[in-house]
Amino acid sequence: RKPVVLKGMELGTCTTKWTVDYLSQAEGSKEVKIHVSAVPQMDFLSKNFVYRTLPFDIFVRRAAEVKHKEYFLSEDEKYYLRSVGEDARKDIADIRKQFPILAEDVQIPEYFEKEQFFSSVFRISSAGLQLWTHYDVMDNFLIQVTGKKRVVLYSPQDALYLYLSGTKSEVLDVDNPDLEKYPLFVKAKRYQCFLEAGDVLFIPALWFHNVTSEEFGVALNVFWKHLPAESYDKSDTYGNKDPTAASRAIQILDRALKTLEELPEEYRDFYARRMVLRIQEKAYRNDYG
Repeated sequence: RKPVVLKGMELGTCTTKWTVDYLSQAEGSKEVKIHVSAVPQMDFLSKNFVYRTLPFDIFVRRAAEVKHKEYFLSEDEKYYLRSVGEDARKDIADIRKQFPILAEDVQIPEYFEKEQFFSSVFRISSAGLQLWTHYDVMDNFLIQVTGKKRVVLYSPQDALYLYLSGTKSEVLDVDNPDLEKYPLFVKAKRYQCFLEAGDVLFIPALWFHNVTSEEFGVALNVFWKHLPAESYDKSDTYGNKDPTAASRAIQILDRALKTLEELPEEYRDFYARRMVLRIQEKAYRNDYG
C-alpha cells in the first residue's frame, strides 16, 4: 500500500508514436473540453482557470507551445486536458471510447482483474503546469507516455496537516507554502519522484499527490476498484467520491457535532475532545511508526 515507480514496462507503441504531429492527426478535429489557466499553479478550490473547447488537433499543438499566437487569456497560458465520458455526469472516462485510435497504441499493465477496471483517463499538460494536491479513493497507475513529470506525495496518515477541503488540500504551493496560514504543513512528510517517458507510478488509494509537468507531456491514468465493488458510490464517474460507508460516517459525525451545539462552549469543548479520543482509540491504526 505504498507508491512505487515501475520502469521498463511494456506499454505498447504509444511511447514512440505519440509525437505532437501523430497525436494531432490521429484523432483529428473532434472537440475537447480543456482547462485554461493564466498561471502555472492550477487551483480547483479557487477555480483560477476557465473551461474552453478546442478541436483536438489545435489543442495538442497549442499545449505543446510555450508562447501562443492565439490564446484565450494570455500568450503564456497553460492548458490541461482531463478526458471525460460522453456525458461527464453519467459516463466514465475510457480511452477506448473517447480516443479509440490512440487506445490501440496502449498496453495497460495487468495488475488487476478485468472486472476491477474503473476508468482510463487521457491527460495532456502544458510544460510548467502544476495541479492541486488531492487524493483519489481508488488505486491507480499514472502512466507517463511522453514528457517528464514531478510528483510530490503525502501519506494518508498526514491528512491532518494538509488543510483539506473535501478531497483537496488548500496548500497550493507545496514548495514554498505559506506557513503563517498553514503552520502544520511542515509536519507532513514529503515523498517525491520524477517520471520519465515510459515510467508508471502506482498511487495507492488515499495517497495525496501534487503533479507538475516539467515538459509538455501525455499521460494515461488507469483507475481500478481495490475494494469490493459495492463499497463505491454508484454515481461516481470521476473516482473521487468517498466510499459509501465513509460518507455515511461523515454524515453521522456532522449530526453529532450539530447536537453538541446545544451545550455551552466549555461542555462542547470537553465532549468534542472525548469524541476525538474515542475515534483515535477505535479507528486509528497503530502500526504506522
